Amino acid sequence: MLESLKKYKKQGHFTFNQSNDLEEVCNAPNDGAGVYLMFSVDGDKKELVYVGSSGSIQNNGEIKVRQGGLFDRLVHGKQFKMTRKKSLPVEMKREKMETLEIHWFETFTEKEKGIPTCVEAELIQTYFNNNGCLPKWNVAF
Repeated sequence: MLESLKKYKKQGHFTFNQSNDLEEVCNAPNDGAGVYLMFSVDGDKKELVYVGSSGSIQNNGEIKVRQGGLFDRLVHGKQFKMTRKKSLPVEMKREKMETLEIHWFETFTEKEKGIPTCVEAELIQTYFNNNGCLPKWNVAF
């Protein structure tokens, strides 16, 4: 799945565990729009658990970047009824997850024009085609 995202030049990843402060370890840009994927990592086992996006295309063809960009969406966006900064450690403990590996990609830049929600939809569709369901933390699409 990450293979299809390699065309996006502005990208990165970081790891997060229950003892980390998400705000400190997150290296996503605070001025970019794109997609992010969360993988649960347990030893050699890696499972995609969530696909999300940040930013929307406007009628005039310009991107509207969420205030705080991908960084803010990852750290302060809501998941499990509270901000991820608070909810991720709780959910990881509940599910006995060792580590989350989070990959982010700026899909809409001056050179690349991947609409974040469209790229997210393609990733979700690929996952669905391969697994017959959504990643477990994606409640609906």
